Amino acid sequence: MKNKLNKIAKDTNISLKNFINKQGNSSLVPAIKYGLFPGGKKIRSKILIDIGSLLSINYKTLIIIGAAVECIHAYSLIHDDLPCMDDDEIRRGKPSTHVKFGESTAVLAGNSLQTIACEILASPSLKIKEKIKINLIRKLSQCSGHLGIAGGQYLDLNYEKKKISKKKIIEMEKKKTGKLFSFCCAAPAIIKNKSNKEIEFFENIGLNIGLLFQIADDLIDFRGDSKKAGKKTGKDQKKGKATLISLLGYRNAIKYCDKIIIDINKNLKKYGSNSKNIRETLDYILNRDK
Repeated sequence: MKNKLNKIAKDTNISLKNFINKQGNSSLVPAIKYGLFPGGKKIRSKILIDIGSLLSINYKTLIIIGAAVECIHAYSLIHDDLPCMDDDEIRRGKPSTHVKFGESTAVLAGNSLQTIACEILASPSLKIKEKIKINLIRKLSQCSGHLGIAGGQYLDLNYEKKKISKKKIIEMEKKKTGKLFSFCCAAPAIIKNKSNKEIEFFENIGLNIGLLFQIADDLIDFRGDSKKAGKKTGKDQKKGKATLISLLGYRNAIKYCDKIIIDINKNLKKYGSNSKNIRETLDYILNRDK
């Protein structure tokens, strides 16, 4: 699994560096690159490739789309770390972008990463039909804006130190984290020009993968090691964050994760042994320590 993630990370970063270097230089590029590289484990890109392989999508095509996904993910982390948001000074084992470059530069770098993501999907290097590119840009924009990441972040901040129902926590986490995973799962179906019903099927798979990822991330915050995680742990409890761990308890949250994995695997059963890679990724998401 580690070798697969490393290859995807390497190929995605090469794609990103080539694209950004071709754009030309600006004063924001150092902050953009700082927030983007070397990047995390590229689990979102791995999910994209796992689903893409089920639908026989070309690997290079998936890497380019994954590069756009990683731009959106990086933007969300840069903004998430800001003092007006979660106020985190460490990200991926180094000072957060706003600590290194200042708050205003971090905001602008995050904003720029959103536009770079759309440029990547619109670029000639992505060898798919223009209509499909438009559909991908539309879907990614929906997943990153007020209907997705931004909307989920708003709820996350608004729910602090409040008694929130399980249903509302799940809705919040599916927006904040699940929506970008839903894009990763839906993109291959969009490329293959699948029906709306089939695209929705993969979107729902992605939403549940995102929910699994968020709970696993909260488990790391609850009991994880700051050095291994590359960020401070124990923050959620101090801030009174609404999480499924705070609501259900540590052990029941793990049981809930197990149920999510069982449900996802059940839905992908029709793909037989071809779904082996995604099953492997789901297990990795739950059992990782950073």
